[in-house]
Amino acid sequence: MIVDNSNGCFKYAFEMGRPSLAKPRLGSAQAKTRQQLIAAAAAVFAEVGFRAATVRAICDRAGANIAAINYHFGDKGKLYLEVLRFTQEEALEKYPTNLGLKADAPPELRLKAFIRSFLFRIFDEGPIAWHGKLMSREMIEPTAALDALVAEKIRPQAQQLSSIIRELLGPSATLRQSRLCGMSVVSQCLFYHHCRPVVSRLFPDQKFTRNDIENLAEHIASFSIAAIKQLAKNQ
Repeated sequence: MIVDNSNGCFKYAFEMGRPSLAKPRLGSAQAKTRQQLIAAAAAVFAEVGFRAATVRAICDRAGANIAAINYHFGDKGKLYLEVLRFTQEEALEKYPTNLGLKADAPPELRLKAFIRSFLFRIFDEGPIAWHGKLMSREMIEPTAALDALVAEKIRPQAQQLSSIIRELLGPSATLRQSRLCGMSVVSQCLFYHHCRPVVSRLFPDQKFTRNDIENLAEHIASFSIAAIKQLAKNQ
């Protein structure tokens, strides 16, 4: 896969295989078909959800034989899990949770980076937008794939956030306090994504351009840090 980051946009091509997406010892044509199936499935699953998506619709979009999904993945469910992994990896590659900050950076800066990364991942346009759409559907109608995704991708991020918050709360903080603060931080980010249709109608001037998302990240971070530090004083 070729990824072009110019102008902040990803451009996808399939002339080259990405090792994480190709089965061992697959020929170039087979690897290309597998990649095309993942890209096509990501678009279809994001549009209609896992349950409404059909194998035929995915194969038609990928330009592949109807038996290709069984050959490369086993069934639609296993393809869906691979799509969730792939879109999560792509989103995190573009917007890593620390945004390049060093591990010893102040917790305030690391929390802001975490929030910025989260917002940009769920609001990104183009192929990365599949990630936000797929995760929104998983929250409403979870599938069997969610368990694996939580274990592999989401739990490590939750642990990272909890670690940052414990630093802000201080050594006397309980696990419950850090967990609740972490969920409050994440819920603020998700609100703007899940409730965007209502927010846009209530406040037409609220846009979601890159600058707007930067401002949202600044607000959520400042609001959260102030609340967490106040909780620390109250302990």
